[in-house]
Amino acid sequence: MQTAGLALHSDFDIPALAQQFDRDHRVRLGPFLAPESAQALFEMLRRRTDWRTVVNSGDKPLEFGRETRASMSDAQRRALDDAVYSAARDGFQYRYETLRVPDESADRLASEDPLAHLAHWMSSDPVRTLLRQITAMPEIDFVDLQGTAYGPGDFLTGHDDAVPGKHRHAAYVLGLTPVWRAEWGGLLLFHDANGSDVRGYVPAFNVLTLFKVPKMHSVSEVSRAAAIRRYSITGWLRSRR
Repeated sequence: MQTAGLALHSDFDIPALAQQFDRDHRVRLGPFLAPESAQALFEMLRRRTDWRTVVNSGDKPLEFGRETRASMSDAQRRALDDAVYSAARDGFQYRYETLRVPDESADRLASEDPLAHLAHWMSSDPVRTLLRQITAMPEIDFVDLQGTAYGPGDFLTGHDDAVPGKHRHAAYVLGLTPVWRAEWGGLLLFHDANGSDVRGYVPAFNVLTLFKVPKMHSVSEVSRAAAIRRYSITGWLRSRR
């Protein structure tokens, strides 16, 4: 189960995982990768300097590099933060950093980005077969992917991932932060229909969380007390049509 330095953990109880996913519409696999693969991914993410901040203004995503944010005045940064937090009070809003990966296989193969290689590997067998078996979704063709990092003040409010034309069948989060405390925030939270019952997971290293789309969920705000950013690989299991 190995491809160019990437390897799955070898011990999965697929029938039990599939049964849990069928019952709860979500499941966690941990450890997901071989220890050396997970550690290498974490170290790569932490070294990267090409992270881009993403926020949204209504339905419109806004994205800018660290150089742009560094060039802002204190007043401009405060105004941006005020606008983001104000919009989060009663609507869909997010702020975090991302490393994006193309969806097309040819673009991934042509890229020198390790995350593009990871996306290609996760979209190929045996990983794709494992994900199909656990979710009972043989229609899954590929996995899309982005690296994410949540620092102090970053968050993602409730949404269900259902976007027409994207053909998303399940979502995933692969946690890649070695040490995390619940008090630091950054929890992946699942909401019931009216928002009165919320349950979730503390970020965990080398644990893959799978959940069915649509499902209302959010990421709680990361505290200033967090000793490290919340690193993960996230995306969706998709079909071409």
